Amino acid sequence: MTTINRTRIARLRTLGLTGLATTGAAAAALTLMPANAQAAEMTQAHTSTAVTASSGDSRTASQKGGYGNNLDGWIKQSLQIMKSKGIPGSYDGLKRNIMRESGGNPSAQNNWDVNAKKGTPSKGLLQVIDPTFNAYHVSGTAHSVTDPVANITAAANYAAHRYGSIDNVNSAY
Repeated sequence: MTTINRTRIARLRTLGLTGLATTGAAAAALTLMPANAQAAEMTQAHTSTAVTASSGDSRTASQKGGYGNNLDGWIKQSLQIMKSKGIPGSYDGLKRNIMRESGGNPSAQNNWDVNAKKGTPSKGLLQVIDPTFNAYHVSGTAHSVTDPVANITAAANYAAHRYGSIDNVNSAY
């Protein structure tokens, strides 16, 4: 078994435990599926606490603009922001990386890798560490690494600077 496969299995186990702790046994079962089965769409009922106080609007940031408060809606909202900011990326590239990194769980947190050992665990849909999130945060999104839209958009911004596009990322980045 290659080191990459061992790392993937360890990561899947960790994500499975995270999913069990945060979203229940169903999320854990999906997270532990083989890589080709992870492509199945997974929607999460995740409630963001970002509220627009000035307008009195109590909808979450992810529900604004007609986007669903689920993985599909978060990706579509991020793509709209990315387009307005000139950040490249596609729906398929984002979803592929999200499913590999977190299984679609916006509350996923990696507590075992080198970043976690240094005190900066990877968090959210695209497993971003706080310093990277802060450096690549995109205005117009919540300033929270676990906010789904902010996490996706910041990660895509980082990937654009480092790799040209999130579409060019096919492994941990």
